[in-house]
Amino acid sequence: MADMQSLLSALDVFSRAPDKAALENANAWLQDFQHSPDAWSTCNVLLLSPDAPLAAKIFAAQTFRAKVTFDLHQVDETNLPTLRDTLLTALEKYQAGPKSIITQICLALSGLALQLPAWSSPVQDLIERFGRNPATVSALLQFLTVMPEEICTNTRIPVTDDEYRERSTALLSGNSPQILELMTMYLQAPGVTSEVQSQVFICLRSWLIAGEVDLTALVKTSLFQFAFDALASDVLFDAAVDVICEIIHETQEIDDNMPVIELLVPRVIALRPLIHSHHEDPEKIRGLARVFAEAGETYRVLILRHTETFYPIVEAIGQCSAYPDLDIVPITFPFWMRLAQTMGKRSSVPPMLLEAYQALMGVIIRHLHFPQDSSTLTPQENDNFRNFRHVMGDTLKDCCLVLGSEACLLSTYGLVTVALTKSPQGTSWQEVEAPLFAMRSMGAEVNVKDINAVPKILDLLPSLPPHPRIQYAALLLIGRYSEWINFHPDYLANQLQYISAGLEASDGEVSAAAGHALKYLCQDCKQHLVPYLPTLHTFLTTVGSRLDQEDRRQVYEAIAFVISAMPMGKAAESLRTFALDILSGIHNVANKTTPASKQELKAAGEALENLEVMLHVIGSFGDELPPACQGTCQEAWSIFDVFITKYAFDYEITERVTRVIRHALSLFGVAALPVASQVVSRMVTSFEATGLSAYLWIAAKVVARFGHEEDVALASSFQTLYQRTTSKVVSMLQTQGPREIPDVLEDYIQLLLQLVEVRPDVFFQAPFPLAFRATMAALTMLQSDLVVAALDLFRVLVSHDCLDPPTPVPPKFPGYAAAIKAVVEKEGPEFVGLLLSGLVGDFPEDAASHVVSIFRAVALLFPAQLLTWLPSVMQQLPTNSVPAQARQQFLDDTTNAINSGQIDKVKYCLLGLHRAARKMRDRRRVAALDDE
Repeated sequence: MADMQSLLSALDVFSRAPDKAALENANAWLQDFQHSPDAWSTCNVLLLSPDAPLAAKIFAAQTFRAKVTFDLHQVDETNLPTLRDTLLTALEKYQAGPKSIITQICLALSGLALQLPAWSSPVQDLIERFGRNPATVSALLQFLTVMPEEICTNTRIPVTDDEYRERSTALLSGNSPQILELMTMYLQAPGVTSEVQSQVFICLRSWLIAGEVDLTALVKTSLFQFAFDALASDVLFDAAVDVICEIIHETQEIDDNMPVIELLVPRVIALRPLIHSHHEDPEKIRGLARVFAEAGETYRVLILRHTETFYPIVEAIGQCSAYPDLDIVPITFPFWMRLAQTMGKRSSVPPMLLEAYQALMGVIIRHLHFPQDSSTLTPQENDNFRNFRHVMGDTLKDCCLVLGSEACLLSTYGLVTVALTKSPQGTSWQEVEAPLFAMRSMGAEVNVKDINAVPKILDLLPSLPPHPRIQYAALLLIGRYSEWINFHPDYLANQLQYISAGLEASDGEVSAAAGHALKYLCQDCKQHLVPYLPTLHTFLTTVGSRLDQEDRRQVYEAIAFVISAMPMGKAAESLRTFALDILSGIHNVANKTTPASKQELKAAGEALENLEVMLHVIGSFGDELPPACQGTCQEAWSIFDVFITKYAFDYEITERVTRVIRHALSLFGVAALPVASQVVSRMVTSFEATGLSAYLWIAAKVVARFGHEEDVALASSFQTLYQRTTSKVVSMLQTQGPREIPDVLEDYIQLLLQLVEVRPDVFFQAPFPLAFRATMAALTMLQSDLVVAALDLFRVLVSHDCLDPPTPVPPKFPGYAAAIKAVVEKEGPEFVGLLLSGLVGDFPEDAASHVVSIFRAVALLFPAQLLTWLPSVMQQLPTNSVPAQARQQFLDDTTNAINSGQIDKVKYCLLGLHRAARKMRDRRRVAALDDE
């Protein structure tokens, strides 16, 4: 009774609006309760008690399902028949609902049937008990519906493969003929309701999905024809569509199922008139589209072998593709794609199918038209339509695969020329824009040697109406055809002229499209565009300031592609020209006697972004820098040093300037060594002043690049970096807590990983204990990358070569082992507690191997200490993460492994604890799904 009252109190919390802590406590209590052996009897009383609240009854039913899946071992074998009878009694009691309770009981019975071979005839027993009374037939059908799904998909049920094969065969295959007969009987029973007929269809579909229905036997029953007849019923329509689609799907082994297919196909074709009669009912059209598309996909080989016989199915799918509701149209796309792929492997295509794809192309282009009045669309609808246009573009590529890209392009080109021949009043911009979009989509299929279609299209662009939507589409089309233009450079000048005009357009989308086109043109045609570089430079200096930053950035990216195609010396000179233009603006802001305005800082940030994208594209000139780059590194750093000093607190500026420095390290290579210590020093003082993580990030990059260099100033800067950043991070953790500074922690740990790898002489100095504790804080976080980085560092430390050295200790490991042992021994209890809490809690799945490696190393180094730490650590693990029994089992097994000197067995102890925690998480997920 105490458990009963506590359970009701915990459930009552969810019916109110309590605080988060109360919800978490109630949830934890309920999860612990579900694990307990007492839950069986308590939930039995609740489920059968007429006075129990509904929420308690639902919870009891869910608990039975979960315990049958996870905890059946808690029930003595002699009491299993009693458990079965309890569930059967409960199913009878709730025969009229609620459905949620019926479903949970049926799932529990299904899981029990799979695990209880002594229950020799579960299906027959339920049919005998529930199948004769009309009032209980619904409960029986629900059991027969969920049983195949539970047996086939619930991999958590603990049975061996052999047990599963034997038992599932007996429960499913052994009962299939009887189930088919039973469903046929219920379908024709006098006074049968539409609700029962719908349940029959749902049940039949479940057995079809499980692959447990003999189709030859099915088509001989009235179920088969009734599935098609039921399409005339509003109540049965959806369930009938589901069944028909599954029957078709099950005939995909065509040669084995020809007798069934010969009965199916005429019935499917006979549905075609319904597309016209249900034209005003989108939901009916949706169902019909599913049937025809399923038939088309399944029988596409037969469509090619016997085109005339199966062509009505293709025509019906074409009608569904042409339907105006764009939520329905995509149902047909997989058919067109797979049929095109199948035909693409053949030397010839039946003429009827060529006509089908020609018609499809016209249909898709009509669907591409924007509405005449765009104000009829909400912003979300407009975004959805734009996204769906790209999906339709993929279907146009399927048309190209069948018809050939040249034929498709010429046909679409014809639509544009026809539209342009009309008077301005007689045509709309949509009639031009949609074919342009189509030609852009089909551009991916264009042969670069084409000399018929693409020249006509590109020659047409200058004569297009100056409508923003048309200009936008035309510019993106140029970007898509850049590979073709690379093979036909005579077309470059005209395209650059069109793009240049687009960049100066007042419409933001048009100028963005122009930037996009220029980027791809420069990327693919960079060799041919080198002579145009002065023109591009002039364009930037005269018009660049009028462009939006996104457009301007794309122009700089495009120019960088051209520079990357130049000989190294010329490339360096060109890069210097553009970089100095950018740096002059940074220099002006850095040397202002008064603080820069927001607008000036914004401009400086944009300039840095432009420089970053250029350096990213160009990458590196190699170890031997061209003459134009000699001395540039020191010159550039002198500007950045002043700039960072003045604006270190600005987050956006910091992010951008450090990214530029990162690319500069790649560009200059060893030439950056003279300024490396200055860079590190500036990053240290900036991080101390601001706490911004970007300064740690770039400092780590410098350590990684120059850590092996023998340079006194650099070594000193690394020591300063380690000491002062550690002090700052520890200070931040004392005032803010780890969850408030995850970016700082991650970049700090990445810095530590670099130091321990390339400068262990620095890493194992005085700040090491503080660095260890700071890294421990990361183990309390939820960010996967941060946790894995921290575990990487700990794994490196506890498995360091210095801990198992040859004799005598080599000079390169002076005092490293002593430092590691001292800090691990001091922090051991908390450290091990964090490892185990994360393992059974929120660590990412791929972190388990790291924890095993670290824990094994600790057991090897500190076996006696570990055994003294573990009891209190295990008590502190969250009770809702791992059962008490599993915690004790882990403690016992680990103690035995260490005491017997079998340290390798510690791995299996940890994996057992991890499995128990994962099982508990799975259980919570099952409960969450049940709640839904």
